[in-house]
Amino acid sequence: MEVCTFFLCAMIFLPGIAASVHPVKAFLHHTVHLSCYFPNSQKIDIKNLILFWQKDTNKVVHEVYYGQVKHENLSPEYINRTKLDMGKWTLQLLNAGVEDEGRYQCIVMQKKTERPTEIIHQSECSLHIIANYSQPEIAELHSGELKPNGYLNLSCSSSGGYPEPKEMTWLISHENITHSSTAHMDVSQDAVTKLYNVTSKLNIPVPTKSRTNISCLLHLREQLGSLVSVPLGIEIQEKEMEQAKINFLGPLIAVVVLITSALLGFVILKKNRNILSTNQRVSLAV
Repeated sequence: MEVCTFFLCAMIFLPGIAASVHPVKAFLHHTVHLSCYFPNSQKIDIKNLILFWQKDTNKVVHEVYYGQVKHENLSPEYINRTKLDMGKWTLQLLNAGVEDEGRYQCIVMQKKTERPTEIIHQSECSLHIIANYSQPEIAELHSGELKPNGYLNLSCSSSGGYPEPKEMTWLISHENITHSSTAHMDVSQDAVTKLYNVTSKLNIPVPTKSRTNISCLLHLREQLGSLVSVPLGIEIQEKEMEQAKINFLGPLIAVVVLITSALLGFVILKKNRNILSTNQRVSLAV
């Protein structure tokens, strides 16, 4: 078609036409509002205009040809997913998905008397999709009861979010003092939904002081802030600490006793040898 041929040629912005990029953020599966930012100061009737949106210069999203909506040139993924608010010159994109991210151009053309159709307005939006991550959750990887001389093995996970987060931080709080530690974060992306799942692990000696609270903090992109887990409280009971001391001091005392006995035996043996040597010298003298 002649119109299609023309708009394919019009996909490069022309000099002298404003083409500022407007960032747009939308939540996954929500409706996106893409404004054309067309002032229409001359109050031109829609029946005298060709209006269309395209994505990344190669996909037709919506097209209005002299007041009539056309579907012949639409990319398959946008069929029955768009509505046009002519009062605001805004396109509604329904059920937004991660694959809808990208740059959208709105182009308005007018056919004037005895002149070829020309572009009178164009604008561009950059769409960013956001999907909420689940609240980070801490899991204990070690088995059995915690021992004072053992290690604490933890993991922190969050899933179903977009875009990929920045990092995950561990917070260890003890007696109003908090230490932070940034650990390696394993990231995986679902091949179908394109959503991310993240996990980080922590391995530290078991805290042996008073109660210790451990949390993990997921730092998001797009100025979305952070998500924090429910704190995990770690507190070793006093009897376990006493038992740990016994387990530690018992073998130590045994070693000390063994060394002392060996030294005492050595001293006695040396003394007996000295007495025997003296007696032998006396016998030789006689």
